[in-house]
Amino acid sequence: MSLPVIVTRTLPGARDTAENLTRLGFAPVLSPMLSITETGLAPSDLKGVRHLIFTSANGVRAVRGAELPPDLTAWCVGPSTADAAREAGFATVIGGDGNAEDLARLILASYPNGPLLHIANEAAAGELVAALKSGGFEARFSAPYRTDAARSLSADALAAVAGPGPVILLLHSAKAATAVAASRPDLTNAALVAISQAALAPLQNAVSRGHWIAARPNEDSLVDALQRAAAALCP
Repeated sequence: MSLPVIVTRTLPGARDTAENLTRLGFAPVLSPMLSITETGLAPSDLKGVRHLIFTSANGVRAVRGAELPPDLTAWCVGPSTADAAREAGFATVIGGDGNAEDLARLILASYPNGPLLHIANEAAAGELVAALKSGGFEARFSAPYRTDAARSLSADALAAVAGPGPVILLLHSAKAATAVAASRPDLTNAALVAISQAALAPLQNAVSRGHWIAARPNEDSLVDALQRAAAALCP
């Protein structure tokens, strides 16, 4: 029987992760801990903007229906977000390979011309824009969607963690991990695999089979960490 992996990522990204895990021989269990509600992008938010900053693919999806100015540059936190921007039709996509702080440093070092708009959920407002402003750039923030936390893991995920064998809990974000922690599941049989230390932090003290953290905050590194966890659990 293949090792169950609980995927807490939001949809539709959770399905992409599940498909990849299936190809690798794991048994993915979907349990999105956050849901996305698009609230729309105000035209005034785009006034004069030359660059959009995306710190997740959710932000790209949230602006697909908006009337965007031509020739916008999309600055993307990592490969998955950059792929989403290209699929959405952005002609100029600049992708990082880290977190929001790394992306801010990349932008600051590139001296982009014109105002920048950070697209994310409200919880992400603040630090990235502040870093750009401190570097002398005109930057602002818009939240065209919100995230709502699930009350608990899915029934299938709860059954997996209650089973006799080991299971892996995959954490793509601190907000998803916070939702898991708030629901207080028994994670004794679960190995926690997180995309970053920040994503692990809400469950850092949970009783579990151990913690594994991706070397870089992207999907490929997260899968590498998952495979290391699997090798330790099933030698």
